[in-house]
Amino acid sequence: MPTVNLGKEFGSVLAKARRDAGLSQEKLAFECGFHPTYVSQLERGVKTPTLGTVFKLSRALGVAPSDMVKEVEELVP
Repeated sequence: MPTVNLGKEFGSVLAKARRDAGLSQEKLAFECGFHPTYVSQLERGVKTPTLGTVFKLSRALGVAPSDMVKEVEELVP
């Protein structure tokens, strides 16, 4: 079974949700109280978010945390 990089899969879901919400990385970071570099690292899969981070991001994006996790789940083979 191939190794799955969940951080990278989450990053792609995050980037899509951010674009769909019409937010820049900087604006999303500001809304969540994060540094823009951290949002970039999340989107690139360099960092993996904690559950609390997923909740903060989803709140700022106007989506349910469970919807973000479900999208990641659908990307995993």
